[in-house]
Amino acid sequence: MQTIASFFLPRKILLASPEQRLVEVAEGVKVRCWCYWQERDRAQALTLIVVHGLEGSSDSQYMQGVARNGLEAGMNVVLMNQRNCGGMDHFAPTLYNSSLSADVAAVVRNILESDKISRFALIGFSMGGNLVLKLAGEWGTEGPHQFRAVAAVCPAMDLAASADALHEPANRIYEYYFLMQLFRRLRRKARLFPGKFDVSRLRGISSLRMFDDRITAHYCGFAGADDYYARAAAANVVDRIAVPTLIIHAANDPFIRMQPETLRRVAANPNITYVETNDGGHCAFVGIRNGDRSDDGRWAEREVVEFVRQAG
Repeated sequence: MQTIASFFLPRKILLASPEQRLVEVAEGVKVRCWCYWQERDRAQALTLIVVHGLEGSSDSQYMQGVARNGLEAGMNVVLMNQRNCGGMDHFAPTLYNSSLSADVAAVVRNILESDKISRFALIGFSMGGNLVLKLAGEWGTEGPHQFRAVAAVCPAMDLAASADALHEPANRIYEYYFLMQLFRRLRRKARLFPGKFDVSRLRGISSLRMFDDRITAHYCGFAGADDYYARAAAANVVDRIAVPTLIIHAANDPFIRMQPETLRRVAANPNITYVETNDGGHCAFVGIRNGDRSDDGRWAEREVVEFVRQAG
C-alpha cells in the first residue's frame, strides 16, 4: 500500500526553472542534468547530486521532493538523469545499467570543474542508491576532497536477490510494470539506432532476470545476468565507504532484499548509519507531516536531506 500510494497520492511541488546541463559521461554518450542553484554564493552551498531508480527520471516525485527540500535548506541540487532517461534516448547508443557508477563520477567532475563548488553529497533511490553507494565504495579514501556524505533510500545493493524477489507472485505487478517500460525503451532504441539492437531478443522474456540475461548483459558487456549482478552490486564495496553514509530500508519493501553478508558489511563500517523501518514500502515512506506547510509527509526525502546537511 505504501509503494502504490507514493505513485498515486497527489503532490504539488513547485520549483524554479533549472539550468539544463548535458554531460558527456562516455564517448558519444551524454546525460541530462537539471541544476538548481542558490542565487547567492553557489560555490559555498552544499550541492546535492541526486540519482533516480530503474525507469525513473528527474521528474520522479521523490527526485522533485528532494530538490524542494534541498533548496529550502539552502543547498544547490543537481538532478541527474541516467543514460537514456529523461528524454535522452537519442544521446546514448548504449543501454543504462546498475554498474555505471562512473557516469555519476563524470557528473561530479563536471560540476566540480565548471562550478567550483566547495562541498557535495550524493543521494540515490533504489537503482540510483546502488550507484551512489558503489561510487562511494570505489572512491574509498581517494574520493574528491569536496565529497561530504552519501545517502541511499531502498538501495538495490544485492541485485540478484532483489531481481528474484521481483518475480515472486505478490510482486508481479511491479515486475510487469518494469518489463513493460524496459521493452518499450529497447524498441525505441532500436528505432533510433538501426542495426544496433535486436528486438527479437525480447521474445519469451517474462522476468527481470531474463531481461538482464538476454538484453542488459548482452548489450552491456556481461557474460549473463549472474555476472552482471555480481559485478554491479554496491554490496561488493560498501565496506570501503569512508564518508558519513545513511542507508534507509523498509522491512516491508516488496522486492528489495538485503543479504546477511551485506548487512554484516554495513554494520562493520562505522561510517554507515543503517535505518530499517517496519513500514515504508519501496521508496515511499508516506507518513506524518512535520507541521511545515511545504511538507507532504515523505519521511525519507526529508531524512536524506537532513542527514547530508548535518554531515556537510
